[in-house]
Amino acid sequence: MDPKDALGPETLQRLLEKQALLWLSPTHDPTDDGRDLPYDPSAAHARFERCAGLLARLFPELEAAGGRLSSPLSPIPRLQQRLSSVGEPGAGSEGAWFLKRDDILPVAGSVKARGGFHETLCLAERLTLEAGLLNADADRARLAEPSVRQYLGRHTLSVGSTGNLGLAIGLIGAGLGFHAAVHMSSDAKAWKKDRLRNCGITVIEHAGDYAAAVASGRAAALDDPLTHFVDDERSEALFLGYAAAARELLDQLQAARRPVDAAHPLFVYLPCGVGGAPGGIAYGLKRLLGPHVHCFFAEPAASPCMLVQLAADTRTPVSVHDIGLDNQTEADGLAVGLASPLVAPLMSRLLAGVFTVDDATLFRDALTLEQAEGISIEPSAAAGLRGPRWLLGSPRGRRYQQRHDLTPVIGGATHVIWSTGGALVPEDMRAQFRARGAH
Repeated sequence: MDPKDALGPETLQRLLEKQALLWLSPTHDPTDDGRDLPYDPSAAHARFERCAGLLARLFPELEAAGGRLSSPLSPIPRLQQRLSSVGEPGAGSEGAWFLKRDDILPVAGSVKARGGFHETLCLAERLTLEAGLLNADADRARLAEPSVRQYLGRHTLSVGSTGNLGLAIGLIGAGLGFHAAVHMSSDAKAWKKDRLRNCGITVIEHAGDYAAAVASGRAAALDDPLTHFVDDERSEALFLGYAAAARELLDQLQAARRPVDAAHPLFVYLPCGVGGAPGGIAYGLKRLLGPHVHCFFAEPAASPCMLVQLAADTRTPVSVHDIGLDNQTEADGLAVGLASPLVAPLMSRLLAGVFTVDDATLFRDALTLEQAEGISIEPSAAAGLRGPRWLLGSPRGRRYQQRHDLTPVIGGATHVIWSTGGALVPEDMRAQFRARGAH
């Protein structure tokens, strides 16, 4: 079937006009917890735990947390009040809103640290075990010793990235002694390229978009046996690193006395680019909470790659270009034309839906968050802020509640908006973001 036909005329027209919309997945089954799938987040949990001492040794920012990579869960009542007070539909008092602050994740300052750190630790363990430099039960702090670092320095970590994953891979890689190279599209944000270079990370620019940079990086790595390519489109190690965040969130909700059960549903709104990070988090949450958690992705109106792929209902890759969109958005971390072939099939079962947001709204919402809560994030990280509004106030959101018997319990719901990046944004860029949000 032509992907345009699969979308239906109304949805296709709104997508082509780049109007914001909520799309609900027709193949979603809330009772599906994904436990029959061959991906176990407990392996990532175990790896992070045994490497905690190593990470605390490598990064002073992680010492206080004992080497554990985590971010706060912050209530945002003033933002909820602000949205309601200016007449945003649906942003009422139903449930409580929280912001998951991966924008201030230590070291790398974005959600990409979760997957990037995990894959790099996987590689370091594998290489040193194979070389006889590490025993299976040895203290992973040994990976910080000069002789081990010298050995790892013979290897290169390569990744295709719009910036945040490159920073995560580059920083953890450099900490362990690897060389790091990031393949980026020539139109990626200049400040992110500058920050990568200032951290000693090689930046290789390519004509074309994100997908072209990934393809070039993947091809280059095939010619060098000492180069490991971190494949954001297909990596299980990245995916499981993100999935490990689910346990952290559940522990934080319990500490905040926010139960998650049939009477207290959890709604999570996740910005989506290629899909690895939000897909991994959604998968981890469904494994833990089953029918009591409902995950929605947020995508730029010009780049709704996961929406298009899921709506096409096919294993054949479908790009936003195939339906006539240009993939041009200021939300650079989300400017992806083709969804992950690993994640998209999983999300057809586990994802409740996708909503889109235009660039002007991203800047405006980021500014509203800063004014209301004093929290400054990058525009792409603001994509999820419209999630509760769509669920609570739109006709489709209300239909979703009714279909799954959520309307009677919506007052006890918890809404978690995942903030994905922003800590490393230069102040002059923040000023530009504020100026755009004010218009």
